Amino acid sequence: MQVELAVPAAARSGRAPTWDIGTDTLLWTDPPTRSAHRFVPGRTDHAMELPQQVSAAKTRSHGGLALHLDEGIALFDSTGSQRTWLIYWAREGAEAGATMIDAKGRLWATTLGEGGWLVRVTGEGSAHIALKDLPAGNGIAWSPDNTRMYLSDGAARRVDVLDFDLTTGDCTDRRPLFEVDGEPGGLAVDASGHLWLTVRDRGELRCYTPAGDLDRTIPLPAQRPTDCCFGGPDLTRLYITTATDEVSEPAEADGSILVIPDLATGVRPYSFAG
Repeated sequence: MQVELAVPAAARSGRAPTWDIGTDTLLWTDPPTRSAHRFVPGRTDHAMELPQQVSAAKTRSHGGLALHLDEGIALFDSTGSQRTWLIYWAREGAEAGATMIDAKGRLWATTLGEGGWLVRVTGEGSAHIALKDLPAGNGIAWSPDNTRMYLSDGAARRVDVLDFDLTTGDCTDRRPLFEVDGEPGGLAVDASGHLWLTVRDRGELRCYTPAGDLDRTIPLPAQRPTDCCFGGPDLTRLYITTATDEVSEPAEADGSILVIPDLATGVRPYSFAG
């Protein structure tokens, strides 16, 4: 198994790798440095500085980006120069967490810290809190048939599964899928339904079956992997963000973006319908 260095960087806490199928580029963020990045494979990594922490940058169906900031969800135009607030919650102590887009173009986001939540946001700007008392929602994903929603719970050290109704956006019957002997980070689902999970304090990428059984473990050259996504023109490259924060003696791979080619085929990413 070949783990490659895709983006040499010194990110304090790389997050939310997101493949943009429209431009064949990788979006990612580094919240502590208040920056959102766009990586052009084989070429350059462009950074956009922001006035507050940003945990994710997601593509929009109408062009531009939807950014999950500490104070809410903001929309940026295609030039990145004009920002408008879609949802503004500005709650003291709230920190932007995981963010994903479902197959209907709705945005799902968690906030981190005491009183954290999982919220569903539509392109029209309506918001619904789906789960409360979620202090460390580190990852969100769906099964390929969109009947199951997965939630990585860093505080409980497990990955949960919920029944999901794609039409209504309802997620119900939350229950444990599997326990993790470490801090579960972000996760991605491949076309066969397997879950690929970063374990933040183990320096590992793990693969679990849809039933929650551990299928394989891949040691990584970075000590603190944070999140992952499938990308590349055929979605067969798994990109992994990493951190230098909480790493006492960072090596070259710590804080960089890693990539594992030909690992599996991912599920098509969606854009926010806003």
